[in-house]
Order: sequence, then C-alpha cells, then structure tokens
Amino acid sequence: MEQFEMIKKNFGFGMMRLPMKDGEVDKEETIKMVDWFLDHGFNYFDTAHGYISGKSELAVRDCLTKRYPRDRYILTDKLTGSYFNKEEDIRPLFASQLEACGVDYFDFYLMHAQNNDVFEKFKKCRAYETAFELKKEGKVRHVGISFHDKAAVLDRILTEYPEIEIVQIQFNYLDYESASIESRQVYEVCEKHDKPVLVMEPVKGGNLIRLPEEAQKALDELHGGSNASYAIRFAAGFKNIRVVLSGMSNMEQMMDNVSFMEDFRPLDERETAAIRKVCDVFRSMNMIPCTSCRYCIEESSCPKHIRIPDLFSSYNTKQMFDDWNVKHYYTRTVADSGKASDCIRCGKCERVCPQHLPIRDLLKQVAEVFEQQ
Repeated sequence: MEQFEMIKKNFGFGMMRLPMKDGEVDKEETIKMVDWFLDHGFNYFDTAHGYISGKSELAVRDCLTKRYPRDRYILTDKLTGSYFNKEEDIRPLFASQLEACGVDYFDFYLMHAQNNDVFEKFKKCRAYETAFELKKEGKVRHVGISFHDKAAVLDRILTEYPEIEIVQIQFNYLDYESASIESRQVYEVCEKHDKPVLVMEPVKGGNLIRLPEEAQKALDELHGGSNASYAIRFAAGFKNIRVVLSGMSNMEQMMDNVSFMEDFRPLDERETAAIRKVCDVFRSMNMIPCTSCRYCIEESSCPKHIRIPDLFSSYNTKQMFDDWNVKHYYTRTVADSGKASDCIRCGKCERVCPQHLPIRDLLKQVAEVFEQQ
C-alpha cells in the first residue's frame, strides 16, 4: 500500500448523501463539514457523476477544490455505465467530470458499480483501456473499480485486468456473512490479488444506525460510542482495508465520525460480541436489506415512478417498531408517485440493484402490508 501514502488516514468523506436544502446541496453546511474533516487530518473525498442527480461533483468544486490547494485533498471520481454507450463517449464524459469538480486530474478513477453485466459493457467499450491511457497521460493517478456482485465475478475481473490498483466494496458487519452480498468472500478475493480495499456502506445506508429495540440494547450495554462508531470501526479493523467511506449528511454526523476515527482503534472482544447480537436480531426479523442508494430510481428510470427505497424504509420501520403512524407516511410518500401495487414487473430496478434484491416480489409484499382495505 506504499503507493497510497498520500491518503493520510483510513477514513473518507463519501459525498453521496450531502445535506440538502430546498432540493439543492446545502453548501454552507457542506463547507463546514469539509473544513472540519480537513482540519482534523483527513483528506480522502469520494464522488461520482450521478450522485445527487449530478449535484455532488459541483458541490465538490464549490465546497472543496475552489477553496483548497490541490495537495490538501485526495479526490476519487467514477466512470458510470449509464453515461456512455460507446468508447468515443468516455473521454468527453471524463473531461466534463474534471470540469465539474474543478480539477486537472483525479487521484483515483473507479470503474463504477461493476457486476457481471456492467463489466461486459465496459469491456466492449474499452473503458478499462481508456482509463489506463488516462493514467499514462497524468489525468488519473490510480485506476480502480467499485464492485457490486459475487466474489467469483470479482476474481474474474481482477484476473483479466491485473493493472487495477484498488477495489471499493460494500462491507459492513451485517453483510459480512451475507449469501447475497458475500462481503467476506469479496474481501478475500481482494486479498488473494493483493489489492487494497476501499469500503462503502459501512453503516448499510443507515440501517446500522436506526436499530430495532433489541439490537439497540446490545450496543447500549457497552456504554460507549454511537451506533455508527461500532459499524465504521468494524470495517476499518481489517488489515487490507485502506479507507472506510462515510456518507455524512450533517455536521453532527461529521463530528461524531471524526471523534472515533481520528485516533482509530479496532473493536475489542466485548464490542465484537455485541455486534454479533445485533446481527442475530436482524436475522430474526423480516427486514428488507435496502441501503437507499437509489440506483433503482436514478439508474433504471422506473416507468411507474415508484420511490422504491422510501417504500422499503416504511416497511422496515413497521417491522422494527410497528409504528401506528407509519401507514400515514406511506400514504404521503405515494401521494405524488407510484404505489407498490403499481409495479408492472419490468425488472429494470433489479438489474441495477447492488443488493441483488428481488424488488418486484418485495413490492408485492409491501403492497400487502400497506394497501389492504
């Protein structure tokens, strides 16, 4: 990992869930967060062209790159498959990303959301080869991938393209032994190929912050840090993990995360036992493991305009707390969008879901809970 010594610490600012105000990024709040992050010795920032419907890159420019010299921060951006259809599209897209972020080069450029099908498109369009050429030209310092599929697919990608330098994976204590996410196996493939790891979704889209009552008791008995602290420290405690990203949405989250990552220590035996109890509680409940990444909305263009993550969130809230008021929130959510029962089972959402969820069947399940007379 010597080639990545410019990354000062093992914690990064994921700029996917920035604070919002009237539908726009709250830049005043974001600037405060950026300043706090840098002032406490951290320097790794992560964005992508489609984050916040294209607003994340612009926020990076206005809140970070226009305000600090280039050697103060490490910036990662990504090449997303939905924004190109042929090889000739890639360089203009890349140039627009540099311009949007206000930089001359990216420290890391990741082939975004790689799975078996997306990888085939990237190969056909020579996306990897183009990225390696951009590295030779000095416009990219390091080429990597972000990955959402089974371990066998990652093994194939890293075998075919050994020039890949780093891999971003979904990794958290709830998914560690998951049969659908295969976090542990995917991590082990990275070790096999000697690739450092970047972690996304350490708190699983907030699911490891808002815990069921029984799970919360297990962490409360530690009389220690926040729920986020245990999740992020779990991920950061693995030898081959270089950076754990947190998609922080306000200063409170930023200050909390920085407080326990500034002088990082791995989980101890008692803390590890507690998170095992949390996992046991989740497994005993009929929960939908959605991370609210919103790919099913932004990447698939649902023809019925169903706000899938929001409906799943309502369902999970009902499962966790049996909140009498949750049906009211469900009704408000679908007032200006599609209901769960409006699904026409086209499958577009499932093709882009990083969690490999059977969304069509789950929407039927949600409809049965909320749309009964």
